[in-house]
Amino acid sequence: MDLFSDTISDGHTPLAQRMRPTRLDEVCGQVHLLGPEGALRHLIEHDQLTSLIFWGPPGTGKTTLARVIAQHSHSRFVFFSAVMHGVKEIRAIVNQARADRAHYSTRTLLFVDEIHRLNKGQQDAFLPAVENGDVVLIGATTENPSFEVNSALLSRARVFTLKPLSVGELETLLQRALKSPDGLANSNVDITPEALTHLATSADGDARIALGNLELAAQLGAGQRIDVKFLHEALSQQSLRYDKGGEEHYNVISAFIKSVRGSDPDAALYWLARMIEAGEDAMFIARRLVILAAEDIGNADPRGLQLAVAAQQAVHFTGMPEGRIVLAQVTTYLASAPKSNAAYAGIDAALAEVRKSGSLPVPLHVRNAPTKLMQELGYHKGYQYAHSSDTGYLAQEYLPDALRGTTFYAPVERGYEKYIGERLRYYQDLKAQAAQSSKRDPTQADEA
Repeated sequence: MDLFSDTISDGHTPLAQRMRPTRLDEVCGQVHLLGPEGALRHLIEHDQLTSLIFWGPPGTGKTTLARVIAQHSHSRFVFFSAVMHGVKEIRAIVNQARADRAHYSTRTLLFVDEIHRLNKGQQDAFLPAVENGDVVLIGATTENPSFEVNSALLSRARVFTLKPLSVGELETLLQRALKSPDGLANSNVDITPEALTHLATSADGDARIALGNLELAAQLGAGQRIDVKFLHEALSQQSLRYDKGGEEHYNVISAFIKSVRGSDPDAALYWLARMIEAGEDAMFIARRLVILAAEDIGNADPRGLQLAVAAQQAVHFTGMPEGRIVLAQVTTYLASAPKSNAAYAGIDAALAEVRKSGSLPVPLHVRNAPTKLMQELGYHKGYQYAHSSDTGYLAQEYLPDALRGTTFYAPVERGYEKYIGERLRYYQDLKAQAAQSSKRDPTQADEA
């Protein structure tokens, strides 16, 4: 299983593969890891690698770093594809690594590409070899290793996070490809500086996309000048980094929700556009807005939930792309609305109390009394009908005796909830007056 057996400069190998660095100084980006003081540079240069995991978006150099390590290390380097291989191959690698260590004192560096695709059993097969030092594991993943790598394996590896390449770093890669004999030096590509910058910008931090688009532009634009207009006509729209089942999906929806909660309609629209452009399910966005309207706006503006539910129905009815207008309307409304999480906090507080105190008995006067026996036992006795009062409120206790006076719902002083708070304080004043009155007239207290 040779890691780089497909690296052949025969004109048919993709440009991104032909331009893959083999030396540390050729790597673009990841300065935080590979700069003069970078921890990963030190480990590679001194051949002191322990098990580690490269985590980052596609095209940021995970496999490139494996190639560099293979060139620098004196250890046996083995490539393992999580897509192509299984437990049988894992055992063969581990057995060979154990034999090499025992007979030749040779370390084995095992590079596992897309380690997140291995199931728990496959990952467990590596664990004994990693624990006893027969194998130094180097995993590469685009998914958050906290979720996708077994905790036992993760605890024995150091995670290095790779960042998307900057526009300047991508321009450097593209310039290098244009000048390299292994790249496009012999193709006489005539491309404007603005077009090169456009390629770097539209790649969204992905070196593979940038080099792939440059190669395609060179093929389609042979013999003519490649400018930004040509690129717009020849290449499809830029590829946004967004995996509907992966880390970036959760990052973007998190940013969207936090922007609405933070009352920033401009940021909310940007993240909404990111999701729409990347092909996110419009009904997923609508559902999140319904939840957000109840959780973060609540009774500060009850119309927010009404609008969010209406938006969910409208998006379902109209579909996309028209649904984007509906989503934009409710997004900007919710982002601009007064905020309250008092209802959300209230139900969580009530749930916590129920889990703590269990099934406290319902007060007799608010129990249902459909039978004569229940009436004789005192069910419903003393209940006061609120509508019989001029105020629509009569002071009586509805909570279990053990929870008298407990408050779960605390309205904020914002939006419509401010008026709800005033109304509740009015009811509290009536309740206090009734309590004072009952102290002056004990018979009234007994009746209640």
